[in-house]
Amino acid sequence: MWSGFVSPIGTLVIGATPENLRAIRLPSPETERLAAQVASWEETTNPVIRETGTQLAAYFAGELTTFELPLQLWGSDFEMAVWHALCTIPYGETRSYGDIARQIGEPGAARAVGIANNRNQLPIVVPCHRVIGANGKLVGYGGGLERKRFLLELEARVSIERTFFGSG
Repeated sequence: MWSGFVSPIGTLVIGATPENLRAIRLPSPETERLAAQVASWEETTNPVIRETGTQLAAYFAGELTTFELPLQLWGSDFEMAVWHALCTIPYGETRSYGDIARQIGEPGAARAVGIANNRNQLPIVVPCHRVIGANGKLVGYGGGLERKRFLLELEARVSIERTFFGSG
């Protein structure tokens, strides 16, 4: 089942079974067409889509820093290792492709990490936007660099606010 979610970075389309989150599609002309054909996350009866929408809304409001969703990822062993490593990057922080390659025990595989990042079916929830170039520059995001910048700035701002003003 698919549902649309209107976010500050554009309309996302969420795909899930009643048991697992399977896909999040970032804004694109194709996503906009699909979103026009499906119900919004608020209207669906699918519990995983409803919870995903609720958590995404809290994330974009700066109220959620860790997603707690039942995920169904599929890919090669290497891709799975990369995606699991992405989930260890703390909210508001970044890592380079090389950092991830070293973390998974493949120090020469920075380019392959980039390819696996690009194949991530669950952007935002599996935070591929937190991976940057070795020189600290924003590179390679399927949703476009402006969206990647937005997500990183959101997380940086929320992290600073929590540091200086507390979380509650």
